[in-house]
Amino acid sequence: MRPWILAETNYAYTRQHDYEVAVLPLGATEPHNLHLPYATDLLEGTVIGEHVCEAAHQQGARVVLLPTIPYGTETNMRHLPLAMNLNPSTLNLVVTDLIESLVDSGVRKVLLLNSHGGNEMKPLLRELAGKTAAQVFLCNWFRSVADVYHDIFDEPEDHAGEMETSLGLAYFPELVAMQPDGTLAADQGQTAETQFQAINEGWVSITRPWHLLTTNSGSGNPHAATAEKGERLMRVLVERIAGFLVELDRAEINDRFPFDVATEDA
Repeated sequence: MRPWILAETNYAYTRQHDYEVAVLPLGATEPHNLHLPYATDLLEGTVIGEHVCEAAHQQGARVVLLPTIPYGTETNMRHLPLAMNLNPSTLNLVVTDLIESLVDSGVRKVLLLNSHGGNEMKPLLRELAGKTAAQVFLCNWFRSVADVYHDIFDEPEDHAGEMETSLGLAYFPELVAMQPDGTLAADQGQTAETQFQAINEGWVSITRPWHLLTTNSGSGNPHAATAEKGERLMRVLVERIAGFLVELDRAEINDRFPFDVATEDA
C-alpha cells in the first residue's frame, strides 16, 4: 500500500491518519494523433500525481492523491469518434461535489492537477471563492514548465506532440504505437490556419474545431520525442509540484491565507 494514493489505501489507515492536502488530477478521453492512447491525459495526470505525491510524502507532507477524473471538456472534438465530453458546467459540478467531500473529511487544501487543455478550471476557482471552506489551487502541469520547455524539447507542444509523446515513451511505452522500423506511427501534427489573421496571431480567440484544425487530431510534431526527455520533464515537475505540496502542507490557514501574515509598520 502506498498511503499517498487513496485508491490503494484502506480504512484502517485513513481512520488513524489525517491528510492535510488532496491532489485531484483532471484528465480526458480523446484522440491523440495516431500513436498515443485515448487515455493519454488520464495516464499523465495519474503518473505525474503519483510521482509528485510520493516525493511530497517522503518529505513529510500529509498528502493524498485522488483517482484521476477520466473525462474532460471535448466540445471542440465533437466530430472525432469517442471524444468523451463533459460540458464545462457538468465538469464544474463534479469537481465541486468532490471538493465538498474533502471538506466533509476535514481536508481543506486542494490542488487541481490538470492534464487537459480543454478543462478551463480558473472560472470555477472564482466561483468557489468564499463559497467553500476549501482553499483550492490549480496547476496546469503542462504550463508549469514553460521556462525550461526548450531546454528539454525541440518542437512546440499543443496536443500529442513531442512533450506528451516523450511522457508516453517514458511511462506507458506499451501504449505508444510504433511502426515496424521503430518509428512512431504518427503524422507530423500539422495544423491549419484560419482565414483570419487576428485568430492566427492569437489576439482573437475561438473554440478550435479539431476536425478542421488537424489531420489526425495531433497538433505538434511528435517525432523528436524520447523517453529520456519524458524523464527529464518528470524531474522538473516533481521538484516544482512536490515542493509546492510540502509548502502547502505546512502552511496555516488563517484570515490572510494564502498571503503572509501582515506586519505592523515600524
